[in-house]
Amino acid sequence: MSFDHGPINVTMFKLRQKLPENYLEMFAAYAAKPLEDVRDEKQLGWTTGRHLLETKIDEASAICGGHLYLNLRRAERKIPAVMMSTIAKREELIYMQANGKDFVPASVKREIRKDAIERNLMKMPVNWSGIPFVIDLSTEIIYVGSTSPGQLDDFICFFFKTTGLEPIHINISELCEQLGIQEADLPSIQFSADCKPGDLTPGRDFLTWLWYYSEKYANNIMIEGPLTFAADDEARGSHDITIKKGDCPTRSAEAKSALIIGKKLRKAKFSYTVENSIWSCTFDADQLTFSSLTLPEGEEMELHSSFQERINNLYIFSQTIQAFFNKFAEVSRSISWPTTEKQIQDWVLNRDSI
Repeated sequence: MSFDHGPINVTMFKLRQKLPENYLEMFAAYAAKPLEDVRDEKQLGWTTGRHLLETKIDEASAICGGHLYLNLRRAERKIPAVMMSTIAKREELIYMQANGKDFVPASVKREIRKDAIERNLMKMPVNWSGIPFVIDLSTEIIYVGSTSPGQLDDFICFFFKTTGLEPIHINISELCEQLGIQEADLPSIQFSADCKPGDLTPGRDFLTWLWYYSEKYANNIMIEGPLTFAADDEARGSHDITIKKGDCPTRSAEAKSALIIGKKLRKAKFSYTVENSIWSCTFDADQLTFSSLTLPEGEEMELHSSFQERINNLYIFSQTIQAFFNKFAEVSRSISWPTTEKQIQDWVLNRDSI
C-alpha cells in the first residue's frame, strides 16, 4: 500500500527534534544497493516513494507536496526449503554411496549445505518489498505504511542508523506523556458491574469507551464489526473472540455477553465523519495502529497537490484520535468518574441485542 492513493495501513511516529538540514544527503547515503548484489542476508536501503527501483534520492525525487516521501526496501535471496532439502538429500546419498557408509557425519552435512547455497543462491530471484513512509516536515510526524511489528522494528532501526534520530511511536504511553500523565494514572475500567478490575489495558479501555461514547454522545463516530474482544486477565478467558456475523455485530448477543463477562474491545472498525468527509479504518487498540485506513475523497487533481491533501487528511485523523483520547483521559480521571462508570455499566447491561 502506498500513500498516493487507496486505503493504507499506518502507524504514526514523531520526532523529538527536527531533521538535520542535510537529511536528503543522509538518506541518499543509505540508498538501496543494486539488486544484483543481494545475497541471503536481508538488505535494507532507501528508495523514493515513487517506486522501489528508484534509488537516486534528492529534492526532485523525494519531496512530494512539501513532504518527504520514501520507501524502506527490504531485499534478500532465499533457496526454497523444499529445494534445499532435495539438494541436500541428493548430495548426502552421493556421499554415502561414494564412501560406502550408511550415514552422513554432521560436519559433512554442514559442508553439503554450504556448498549448495554457494552454487544455487545467486540463481534464485530476489524477494523484495517496501515499507513506505512520509514525514510531514511541518509537524515532524512520521506516517509509516505498515502495522507489522517486524517491519516497524526494521524501520526504526534503519531510520536511526541513517539520521541518528529515533522515531517515537505515538502509542497510548506517548499520548499520556503529551498530557503530562502516566498510563498508570488511568483507571482500569469496569464495563460490567459483575467483574472486578483486571490488569491495566488503557488501549482497550479507550476503544471500548469510544464505542460507548459513540452510541451515547457522538453521532460523528461509529464502531462497527468485525469486533475482536480480549480479556484483561486470565480469569475472564485468555483467548480472543471475533464477532463478524450478522448485519450488526455491535448489537449481537455475543458482543453483549463479551462485555458482561469483562472482555474489552481489542480491535474494531472505526469511522469518523465531518460533513461529507469520512475516515474509516480497523483500529488496533493494543498497538494503536490503523489498518485499511480510507481517507476522504480529495478534490485536487495535480499530483503534488493531491498528495499534500491526503497527508493533510492523515494529520486531521491523527489529531482526531488524540482529541478523543484526551477526552477519555479527562473523563476517566475526573471526580465524577464513579458516576460515569456506573452509566457505562448500565449501557452494557441494558443494551438491546439481536
